[in-house]
Amino acid sequence: MSEVAEPVFTPTRVGLELHHEIEQFLFDEAALLDGWRFRAWLDLMAKDIRYTMRTTVNAQTRDRRRGVQPPTTWIFNDTHFQLERRVARLETGMAWAEEPPSRTRHLVTNLRAFTTETPGEYEAHVNYALYRSQKERDETFYVGRRIDRVRRVEGAPGWQVSNREITLDQAVLTSHNLSVLF
Repeated sequence: MSEVAEPVFTPTRVGLELHHEIEQFLFDEAALLDGWRFRAWLDLMAKDIRYTMRTTVNAQTRDRRRGVQPPTTWIFNDTHFQLERRVARLETGMAWAEEPPSRTRHLVTNLRAFTTETPGEYEAHVNYALYRSQKERDETFYVGRRIDRVRRVEGAPGWQVSNREITLDQAVLTSHNLSVLF
């Protein structure tokens, strides 16, 4: 008796209306961060979120062809509890890295949204730039890509982020601290 193979899930792009909804959600989320509304931003993060950020690893072309990858350098590998602790610290007004507070612009562009194997959950692939200015001459750019898993939820705003994978294009971070949220 032959075994029947399970069908393989193939992601497809979402329709225009759903694409627009996801895009507007991501724009609203960025505005919360730029407005220092961290508690409202945290409400958009699912309780089971995995929030990761890593730098790009430089690899020789010959190694990439053979599938050899250097180890990943994780900057963040946070849960909802850890994000809540970061927000609570920022709310105290005693986070020295944010004195004076950073001015930020989160730019989310080139959205490509796909279905996932879970109904009501979608994968959002975006290009990402974060401009941070602090003091008179302290400016930092973080540029890369982000893959978010977003899910529909009851009530406003109707969406939550259940997974965020940020990969910066920089191989080395030159910022004096990393206290902002992505």
